[in-house]
Amino acid sequence: MEDVGVLLVAYGSRACAIAEALKRSEEYNVHLFIADRQRNPFNMKIAEKHAVIPDLSVEKICEFAEKHRNDIDFGICCPEKPIIEGIRDEIEARVGIKMICPTKEYALEASKIRQRMLIEAVCKDANPEFRVFRREDYRSSGGRLDFDALKRDLFAALDDFNDEVAVKPDRPAAGKGVGVWGDHFSSREELWEHFISIFKGGSDVVVEEKLLGEESSFQAFCDGSRIVPLPETRDYKRAFDGDLGENTGGMGSYKDKGEILPFMRKSDREAEERIVERIFKKLKGDGRNEGLIGMPFYVAFMHTADGAKILEINSRPGDPEIQNIMPILRDDFVEVCFRMLEGTLKRLECDEKATVVTYAVPLTYGGYRKKFSGSKRVDLSEAYKLREKYGDALRIYPGSLELREDGNTYALSSRTVCAVGIADSLEDARKISLDAIRSIDGPLWNRWDIASPHHIQKSIQRMKELRSKSDK
Repeated sequence: MEDVGVLLVAYGSRACAIAEALKRSEEYNVHLFIADRQRNPFNMKIAEKHAVIPDLSVEKICEFAEKHRNDIDFGICCPEKPIIEGIRDEIEARVGIKMICPTKEYALEASKIRQRMLIEAVCKDANPEFRVFRREDYRSSGGRLDFDALKRDLFAALDDFNDEVAVKPDRPAAGKGVGVWGDHFSSREELWEHFISIFKGGSDVVVEEKLLGEESSFQAFCDGSRIVPLPETRDYKRAFDGDLGENTGGMGSYKDKGEILPFMRKSDREAEERIVERIFKKLKGDGRNEGLIGMPFYVAFMHTADGAKILEINSRPGDPEIQNIMPILRDDFVEVCFRMLEGTLKRLECDEKATVVTYAVPLTYGGYRKKFSGSKRVDLSEAYKLREKYGDALRIYPGSLELREDGNTYALSSRTVCAVGIADSLEDARKISLDAIRSIDGPLWNRWDIASPHHIQKSIQRMKELRSKSDK
């Protein structure tokens, strides 16, 4: 077997899923050099060399890559922060290691306003109605912000939208920061408080029409010449069962046995592909555009009575959605990476399995508790033992979990660990995932309705109702 060294910029369970897929290669002997945000126990065990870089500084990641440059063939960046800050540009220029992630120019999630303008120019029908509020437009000659004018213009926009809006920071907020009328606020004053907190925090704000429908996540790998879509997944952003509570980074997700989700039609998938392909062609230009190598399009779609609308575009694999895909990828992922770098990626195959991801998170995550002062020790040993029962039908991927000097693992502030169930049906995959979650010992909580029959049936019924309205 040929030796291959891979630099992996890691944070969370997403990186664990990608690391495992790389190590699963039957054609290559993979050596992982992992630059991690903390001492993730999974990554520490699987890595040839493991470095902790708490702020994921591009400079420090470059130093780590340079130290091992002779042993590294290519790199992959998983979290968005280093991509937005130009990790690929820096490493390729300074160290000479090819990176699988978009360049800084194509990190579309750096600005929601830029996304909206791009979509408006390329496929207007996929855009919700929106208004942009830029800080620079409300500065007086003395440099102070004119909050009276800002509030007046915001309320005029709310008149146009009949108050039914989503308020979003221009800057990335890791799935958080979004406020929705009827969910997070029910009066204009409450909306104003949310809006102004973003504005004072230094970000421009986008106000969009509130979309009604069902959400899906579209992911595609790209070799610079073409995009190759992965099967559809469904993310659960809200903190609590029944899609209640604040937005989080994602409490779980599911993938059905086939390419699409239970509430989708084949035509819905085709519409998504057409929309993303048009955006890709606009960005790609003539010939091959190597700046788009990696996953430049992880797109959140909302399927409405008026067709598919884009909620947001991200420039990296989804978390938790990529955990639904990597364990069932048939292709050798190292070979997939080489094809992306060479510009020869034409297709990908996954096992025809359903997968369900459930996250266990700290007690204070998502507003579940205001405070927890007890021990944050987490023991995954009983969950790992279930691998004896389920084999490859279960994956355990630690996320915001840290191995400390006493030999124990402790939950940090974000999503602690996810369990991936894999089966021939969603219900069986869900049972496996929840069985593992129940076996974790520690001060954690989770949603219980990820991929539940009730939730899926509700989605199917809602799409039927929306389609009946659009057919009239």
